[in-house]
Amino acid sequence: MANFTTHIAVGTIVSGSLATLTLAANVIAPENLIPVTMAGVLGSVLPDIDLKESRPSRAMFSGLAIFFSFAVLFTVADRYSIAELWLLWLGTLGLVRYGLHAIFHNLAVHRGTWHSILAGLFSAAATAVVFGNVLDRHAGVAWLAGGFMFIGFLVHLTLDEIYAVDVEDRRLKNSFGTALKAFDRRHPYATAGMACALALAIWLAPSPTAFVTGLSSRDMWAGLNDRLLPQERWFGLVKVSSRVATDTAPGASPITTGTIPAPAPTAAPASK
Repeated sequence: MANFTTHIAVGTIVSGSLATLTLAANVIAPENLIPVTMAGVLGSVLPDIDLKESRPSRAMFSGLAIFFSFAVLFTVADRYSIAELWLLWLGTLGLVRYGLHAIFHNLAVHRGTWHSILAGLFSAAATAVVFGNVLDRHAGVAWLAGGFMFIGFLVHLTLDEIYAVDVEDRRLKNSFGTALKAFDRRHPYATAGMACALALAIWLAPSPTAFVTGLSSRDMWAGLNDRLLPQERWFGLVKVSSRVATDTAPGASPITTGTIPAPAPTAAPASK
């Protein structure tokens, strides 16, 4: 199994590369790019949430505790006194951070249903729900964040499988095949629960139409293809290649190569 540092480093690289493509495609506003990219980074460590003492698990439940405690606080802020609000906030914080954390880990099994593509799909749909319904982002942005989450999730599962191959001894470790799987056959009830959670998340999420339409746009892919490599110079300094124009518009100067100067114009013969 790859360690936390490896997961988050590779997840950051992959998410950053996808963010570069997203920025070049001009599909979302720049202010949405950072939270979308962070969704991909989170996905790259999320499968290890089923490890009770892992950093992803502690960070995840701490984040959920902060989110729900403030959600409760803002919902009932005008109903109770300051002392009562403090008790509600602290109670919700402790209940989610420690109570929900303990319940989850009494039910979860490492390398179980959370290490599956089914769980990755649920995480993507749940991310779309949070971005669309909680953060009030556009449906296209919400599902783009879900896509980043899913890719980061797959990166984690793939790394775990790669680290299960012992190249030096030319053998497969016992953990091989337990990470990158469609669903967990060993725990059918947990798998059924995850499938139900996925269906609920899809039902609550905003419509993916805008995301699918944008992703299938020919203009977007054509623009990315045009911007993939520099047209003339790398960083404005190094010439890309020597190309000669085949068609020159009337009145336009011909394209010259980078190493061979254009020939000097021939002087017209003097009239006698």
